[in-house]
Amino acid sequence: MSLSGTMRNQISADEKNQLLTVAHEMAAAAKEAILPYFRGSDLDLENKDAADFDPVTAADKAAEQAMRDVLALKRPQDGIWGEEFGRSSGVSGLSWVLDPIDGTRGFISGTPTWGVLIALSDQSGPLLGIIDQPYIGERFVGGFGHAYYDGPLGQRNLAARPAHRLDQATLFSTYPEIGTKVDYQGFRAVADLAKLVRYGVDCYAYALLAAGQIDLVIEAGLNAYDIQAPIAVVEAAGGLVTDWTGGSAHLGGQVVACSSQELLSEVLPLLGPYAVAVK
Repeated sequence: MSLSGTMRNQISADEKNQLLTVAHEMAAAAKEAILPYFRGSDLDLENKDAADFDPVTAADKAAEQAMRDVLALKRPQDGIWGEEFGRSSGVSGLSWVLDPIDGTRGFISGTPTWGVLIALSDQSGPLLGIIDQPYIGERFVGGFGHAYYDGPLGQRNLAARPAHRLDQATLFSTYPEIGTKVDYQGFRAVADLAKLVRYGVDCYAYALLAAGQIDLVIEAGLNAYDIQAPIAVVEAAGGLVTDWTGGSAHLGGQVVACSSQELLSEVLPLLGPYAVAVK
């Protein structure tokens, strides 16, 4: 069974409320699992990529398992796609796409810019997303008519910035050496024209875009679990997320998130010559 087209609009209000409650319960469970490890010495660090450095910690695994435990109790009918423990099918047509710690390199370095990513999706892409930063207590929520931040400053609505030209835009990316050589060339084609370029905050960049603090995020080499929650949050706040051709980005690859259609229309022609198909 799958949801597509108008079927995704047939989720009842009561079920939407239940799904949102479950998403918050997963975020709380992940927080409880992660924080005992943060800035600690017993991370049980492993490298998932022998040719490079792709770290995973005991905190990553504990957080994903904690979220899966919530789903086993509350939504056993749904599928799951998690970074650490892979994919499992469901019967509802809905899947939870989970990244227990997006920004593990930052996590092991002690920075507070990593986050827990939770998305609820159907085959067409994300319906609901949470970007949660447990250490500083910030949660960004988007979907089912919601677009809000909850944190030390209380609860506030999320809204992307009004349109800025690229030469007035603030651009974020995780690494200066974005992706492959081709990816980097595409990124530089935009970055060289932006007003301000900053690096290194992983999923938190998308939260800042949804909160109206920045204008643009460009990345490459992403997986579905890296981007589906940010897509839901950014789009709920009025922003846009596409691949470098302007198509769907929910399976990852080369991604651009913009605060406005006007800015996206300026950026896509610069990225297009460097766009590649998602593998």
